Amino acid sequence: MAEQTATVRDVETAPPPPRLFTRMAAEAFGTFVLVLGIVGTATFNAANGGSIMTVAFAGGIALIAAIAAVGHLSGGHFNPAVTFGLTLAGRSSWADLLPYWLAQFVGAAACGALLLLIIPGSYGALVGSATSGEVLAATANGYGDHSPMFAVSQGQATFDLGAAAIVEVLIAAIFVGVILGVTNPRAKIGYPAVVIGLTLAALHIVSWLVTNTSFNPARSLASVISPDAWGEGGVGGQLWLFLVAPLVGGALAALFARAFAPVPAVAEPAEGWEAQPGTAPAAAEAATVAAVAAATATAVEEREAVESQAVEHESPSAATEDTTSEGSEEPGDPETPARP
Repeated sequence: MAEQTATVRDVETAPPPPRLFTRMAAEAFGTFVLVLGIVGTATFNAANGGSIMTVAFAGGIALIAAIAAVGHLSGGHFNPAVTFGLTLAGRSSWADLLPYWLAQFVGAAACGALLLLIIPGSYGALVGSATSGEVLAATANGYGDHSPMFAVSQGQATFDLGAAAIVEVLIAAIFVGVILGVTNPRAKIGYPAVVIGLTLAALHIVSWLVTNTSFNPARSLASVISPDAWGEGGVGGQLWLFLVAPLVGGALAALFARAFAPVPAVAEPAEGWEAQPGTAPAAAEAATVAAVAAATATAVEEREAVESQAVEHESPSAATEDTTSEGSEEPGDPETPARP
């Protein structure tokens, strides 16, 4: 019985989903790490000759690390376009949409403010900028005169608004589509975080000359946190494109996923925002663990009941055997002397 009792105690049960504040903190932290990998590397990339490879892979590795660290708490979005796409696809709760966006923008803004604080005053002269704010603004997303192609070609070529919008919508759709694909329960991908991180790195390499690669409104905000980005003709005036285009791309990916690779929609919480961490695989895994735990507990209880009944059946039989054994012996009379 002691062994059976230990078995019942060892039965695994599904942990309760993290509360909203915990999930928001995880999103803010993950976004901070991701933006630090991308914008932080780009800020000091003059030491690397301005190579996009360092920025791309720093961002990809940072995303992998952030998903591994806190993805189990919030779903690991770290991008308003990803949250929007997952929500439209039925893979995240609508109640989480605005809180997640708030957390992501706060994390990105905090990273941008930190970078603005630590940029040395003498570094601006090294890279041809007058102030630390201009150094940070140089990492911003833009088109026309603010497109990296304009600087690389010394003003001879650039990408206009139309081209920038198409590219941003396209790369956001690809990125969100990859996330929806590798996290689909049918995909059986062992390391989705690695696939997602490498996709982010590849998309940076492909599109950086066009817009300096955004497909993440929070990342775009971090680069224009300084007032120097909002002067006349400043890159801050183009921020609206990098807030809207990634959301459009995420929505297109979600609609495509719902049409060709649907999964059961996440149920809305009955009261408050006590929903599951955010993605269908996490919810499905939790439901599976709960079902296995319940089935195991039921099996243990049935086994205990069967063994208890067996013990009860054995007890009367043993008592009967003892009585029969005693009655078959001839009792001796110690007071009657034996005849010679």
